[in-house]
Amino acid sequence: MPSECIPYSETNYFSRLILDYLDRKEDLKKFYSRYPEIDNFGQQIEEKMDSFSVENRKVLVEVLETQYENIHTSAATEANIKALGKTSTFTVTTGHQLNLFSGPLYFVYKIISTINLTRMLKEKYPEYDFVPVYWMATEDHDFEEISFFNLKGKKFKWNSTEERAGKTAVGYLSTEGLQEVFNLFSAEIGVGEDADFLKNLFETAYLKHDNLTNATRFLANELFRAYGLVILDAQDKKLKKLFVPYAKNELFQQISHEKTSKTAEALAGLGYNIQVNPREINLFYLTEDFRERIIEREGAFYVHEMENIKWSREELLAELEEHPERFSPNVVMRPLYEEVILPNLCYIGGGGELAYWFELKAYFEAENVTFPILLLRNSVLVQTEKQKSKRENLNISNKELFLKQYELINRKVRKISDIDIDFSPQKEHLKEQFQQMYELAEKTDKTFLGAVKAQEVKQLKGLEHLEKRLLKAQKRKLKDEVTRISKLQNELFPNGALQERQANFSEFYAQHGEEFITTLIEHLNPLDENFKILTFGQEQK
Repeated sequence: MPSECIPYSETNYFSRLILDYLDRKEDLKKFYSRYPEIDNFGQQIEEKMDSFSVENRKVLVEVLETQYENIHTSAATEANIKALGKTSTFTVTTGHQLNLFSGPLYFVYKIISTINLTRMLKEKYPEYDFVPVYWMATEDHDFEEISFFNLKGKKFKWNSTEERAGKTAVGYLSTEGLQEVFNLFSAEIGVGEDADFLKNLFETAYLKHDNLTNATRFLANELFRAYGLVILDAQDKKLKKLFVPYAKNELFQQISHEKTSKTAEALAGLGYNIQVNPREINLFYLTEDFRERIIEREGAFYVHEMENIKWSREELLAELEEHPERFSPNVVMRPLYEEVILPNLCYIGGGGELAYWFELKAYFEAENVTFPILLLRNSVLVQTEKQKSKRENLNISNKELFLKQYELINRKVRKISDIDIDFSPQKEHLKEQFQQMYELAEKTDKTFLGAVKAQEVKQLKGLEHLEKRLLKAQKRKLKDEVTRISKLQNELFPNGALQERQANFSEFYAQHGEEFITTLIEHLNPLDENFKILTFGQEQK
C-alpha cells in the first residue's frame, strides 16, 4: 500500500493556531498540559490515576454494561468495558455528532486515530490497559448539521417530520422517514458483496432501531467492534449525578465564564481566532421535547424563551439533585463532563475542536480536574493508483495538489507553456525606467512626481492586463491539460474542499470493502504530524 505525506503547513487547510501547536510554539504552552508525545503519557497516567475515583469507575462500568445489554459486540469490546473497572485502565476519547450514516469521512479517521493510539500506549506502557472510546454527541440539537451525507457528489438528506427536530437532543429523534433515504442510497451504491454489506448496515441501523442514538451505536459498533471500541452515550442519569457538583458551580458561581473568557482574551491577544465564546451559564435544560439555555435574571433562573419554567435558587438546586439528566452541558462544559466521568488521558479531535479545548485549561484548573493531552486526529487523502498516475503524468506534486484550483491551473499552464507568460522582468525594467524619471522630476519640478507615479501605475497595470490575457489565451490553447488538471483535483477535492470533509466512508468501502478500514488501521500513526496520502490499487467505479 503506497503512502506519502506532506506537512500540515503545506496543505493550506489548517489554522495558524493548530500549526503553531504542532510547531510547539512557546506562547501556546500555557494553554495545554502536555504535548502528545509518547513519553509524556507516563506523567499523564500518574496524574489521572491519582485524581480519578474508584466510585466513578464503578458507575461508568455499570452504565456501559446497561447500554450494551442488547448489543451484539466483540469479546474485545466486552473485555474493555470490564477492564474500565480497574484502576490501571485508562481511556483515549474522541467525540462526534450523530451524523446520518456517519457523515463526513473524517468520522472514520477520528476513531481509527483513537484505536491506534491505545495500541501504541499499550506497547509503551504494558502494565496498563487503554480503551478507545467514541463519545456520541447525543445531546447536540443541531439537526440540520447531522441530517445528511454526501455520496459520489450527491447529497442524501433526511427530511424528518418530527416537530422537535432541531429543538431537542438529536439522540432522542425517531428514525422515521429514513426509508426514502435508504431507497435512494441503495440505488446509488451499486451492486456486489461490499455494496450489499453497506445496504444491510444502513437498513439495520436506521430502519430497525427506534432512535438516532441506538442507530448510531449500532453503526459504529459494526464498523469497529473488532478493535475493541467502546461507545458511550453520556446522557445518563447515573453519569450526570457524578457531574452535579460541577453543575452547581456553573449555575451559582459561573466559573466557566470567568475562566474561559480570560483565556479567550489571552488567545485573541496572540492573534488567534476564538472558536467559542462562553455564556454566563453554559448549561442547557433538556427534555425529550426541547433543549434550551438556562439563564439567570434578578436572582431567579429561567429556561430561555420559556417564561413558564422558572426556579428560585433552592428550587433549581432541588431540580438538579433530583433530575441531573435534565442538565445538559454545552460546548464549553462538555469537555469537563467528559473528563469527570472517564479515566481519560487524551482527547483526539479536529483543528476546530482543539481550538476550543485550548480555551479551557484555566477552567479545568479551577475545578481541579485533570486536563487531557490534546491530539490532532489523522487527516487523509485517499486516491487510486490511476489517480496517482494521472497526477504524476501531469507533473503535479502532492503539495501543488492542495492549491486552490485557479492557482494550480495558472502554475501548470505557465510551466507547460512554450512561451514565457511571466512579465516580471518587464515590470522590473519598467520600474527602473520610472526611477530615473522620479530623479529627473526631483531635480526639475517636484510637482511632476504625482504625474510620474500615475503613469507608472497605469503602465504596470497595462502589463498585468496583457499578462492575464496571454495566460487566458494559453489556457484555451492548452485546454486539454487544463481539463485534466481540473477533473483530477475535483475528484480528490470535492466542492473545492478536503475530501475527508465532503465524502462519506461508504464511497470507499464500496470499492475496497473491509480492506479500507484495515488499511487505515495499518497505515495511520496518530502521532505522525503529517497529512497522509494513501493509494489504493483498485480503480474507482
